[in-house]
Amino acid sequence: MPKVFNVNGACKSSKHYMVNLKSRLQEIKMMIDDGEYFTIHKARQYGKTTILHALADFLKENYVVISLDFQKMSSSDFSDESAFVNGLAREISKVIRRMEQVIPHEVKIQLNNLADKQDGCSKLAEIFDYFSMWCEESCKPIVLMIDEVDTAANNQVFLDFLAQLRAYYLERDIIPTFQSVILAGVYDIRNIRRKLRTEKDHKTNSPWNIAADFLVDMNFSAGDIAGMLQLYEDDYQTGMDVHKMAELLYDYTSGYPYLVSRLCKFMDERITGKKGFSDRSSAWTKEGFLDALKLLLDETNPLYQSLKGKLEDYPELRRLLYDLLFTGKPVPYTAMNDAIEVASMFGFIKNVKGTAVISNRIFETVLYNWFMSEEYGSNKINSNNEAVPK
Repeated sequence: MPKVFNVNGACKSSKHYMVNLKSRLQEIKMMIDDGEYFTIHKARQYGKTTILHALADFLKENYVVISLDFQKMSSSDFSDESAFVNGLAREISKVIRRMEQVIPHEVKIQLNNLADKQDGCSKLAEIFDYFSMWCEESCKPIVLMIDEVDTAANNQVFLDFLAQLRAYYLERDIIPTFQSVILAGVYDIRNIRRKLRTEKDHKTNSPWNIAADFLVDMNFSAGDIAGMLQLYEDDYQTGMDVHKMAELLYDYTSGYPYLVSRLCKFMDERITGKKGFSDRSSAWTKEGFLDALKLLLDETNPLYQSLKGKLEDYPELRRLLYDLLFTGKPVPYTAMNDAIEVASMFGFIKNVKGTAVISNRIFETVLYNWFMSEEYGSNKINSNNEAVPK
């Protein structure tokens, strides 16, 4: 079956055209080798799950990897401490059954028992005791990776779980514990109180303040894109200018992974065969790219819906983006500013020489059109109201 450009879920090199992740995986492994605990927090559809899957495979020769996804746990699993412990033990037991490595028999038994407990009395201390036992007896250091931690971020029990991880991290010279813990989500877990949106003075109070800075660039460079396109070109010999097409894609997307892949998918599957683009050779041109760009700007996709939701949830973010688009006034990029922090976390803006700018040309257009359509709708309503006799 031929490879495709993927925009739904994690990418697999055997099925999908992908950028080469090796240099990023090597950078992350260096952090793990150093025993760092950290968060991979990026905006929606930025390739977090893909990098975690690739990382688990990349590490398997040197580490035992426990790879979890909190989306597989139900809301009831976060209702209280006992339910969370039982649910976490259940998910880890599933992972253990798929592992190639030998797991200490006692650890297997105890985790299975904990998963099956129904008395409502399970404690975090219990499962951490089993973690410590496992880390002590394991033939390789253990890395814990948890994807979609945002699923749990509104729950106090998750903060308690982070506090336990922190406590074991601080005592790791005495108590056997994980070599590294990696949490992945949209929110920076160091500022998890922002997701809770409770008392303002608790916003930055986080038990995850042990986390190291994650500085690995998740954006695709023009070179990354060219490497992916070359794989496609090797399969189809379209005659495209690979490097010029890569530069064009980068120019409009600034390397946002979903946007790059979406445009490529359109050129491959929806532009090819369209009137004026009879084959792949004609689709993979600047003209074909511009047609794909129009499709992308005109559609409603999960990324745009997510961005719109954030504007509705965070009024300060909405005001910032409106000012950037319509006032023309430069806005200093100050990480201490709440609106700047939120906009950066969700991928709306980037820092260019100390000034906040919209992340890419596609977001600029989509946001501009959305704001303009809102103003049009508001003006039309006001106009209609004025026409109503008093």
